[in-house]
Amino acid sequence: MNREIVKYLLLVVVVLFIPLLVHEGYMLNVMVFVGIHAMLALALNLLLGYAGQISLGQAGFFGLGAYVSGILTTSFNLDPWIAMIIAAIFVTLLAFVIGFPILKLKGHYLAMATLGLGIIIYIVFNEAVDHTGGPSGLSGIPNLKIAGIVFDNDLKNYFLIWGFTLVSIGLSLNLVHSRIGRALRSIHDSEVAARVMGVNARILKVQIFALSACISAVAGSLYAHTMTFIAPASFGFNFSVELVTMVIIGGLASIYGSILGAALLTMLPELLRTFQDYDIIVYGLLLIVMTMYMPGGLVNGIPAVFSRLKGKSKREGGGDA
Repeated sequence: MNREIVKYLLLVVVVLFIPLLVHEGYMLNVMVFVGIHAMLALALNLLLGYAGQISLGQAGFFGLGAYVSGILTTSFNLDPWIAMIIAAIFVTLLAFVIGFPILKLKGHYLAMATLGLGIIIYIVFNEAVDHTGGPSGLSGIPNLKIAGIVFDNDLKNYFLIWGFTLVSIGLSLNLVHSRIGRALRSIHDSEVAARVMGVNARILKVQIFALSACISAVAGSLYAHTMTFIAPASFGFNFSVELVTMVIIGGLASIYGSILGAALLTMLPELLRTFQDYDIIVYGLLLIVMTMYMPGGLVNGIPAVFSRLKGKSKREGGGDA
């Protein structure tokens, strides 16, 4: 656990140091999105990586958090912080209620059920024009503010988003290293064996499903109040698949893997813009190569590469001797 504290403190230092290196507003804006995506990937990894329950509707919870918070502040003039709390509670309760019937399913049946849930939420965003603005989106969402400080630029938003992200990471680390975390891993390995050992698998799966939805809703509210405009296109099926890709590329059952996956898949498209019309091809090839040669994700693959290189250098050194 001491190693985890050191890793976490190093991450905090890196987060605080990045604004000193990145002075451009555009790159800071990209880092804001990295923080939001890291929260979402983290939420999904708790469900998929630790509990072994796949969800293709995570973008729907993300969107619900954004829209509930946006509607409460624009239509009812509610304080953004109160709106965020209400959005988180609403989405958590919804996920808890829906989780009982959905999480009875397993494998691809569960994937299809969560996919259907995400599609239903997406349709509601498009069709409830009076409240959501429909395909045109919802604008005029106010920025968050604390003690007179309004989070209305990239630097302020960076510290706001990453503050929430670091808190989410800290709480998640505490969870996965607790008795509950061990129970979740046992469900992932064998639900039958977990039940035999006295783990209430059904209620635990619903609880982690609700927690994952809660973190996603908070990320959605932050997104809404940071961008001040939201539209259904940001919360569709494609984004749910992208989140699953972030988790797998970063590393299943790894908190820090979620951050690596989110950072890579958020920043990579920006770095590949130099390839112009071929960027999507290069992007796809990179993902294929990474999946083939780093099946355990970045968090396991990068140390393995360094170990192989270190072993190779030692053998070459021994040969010269």
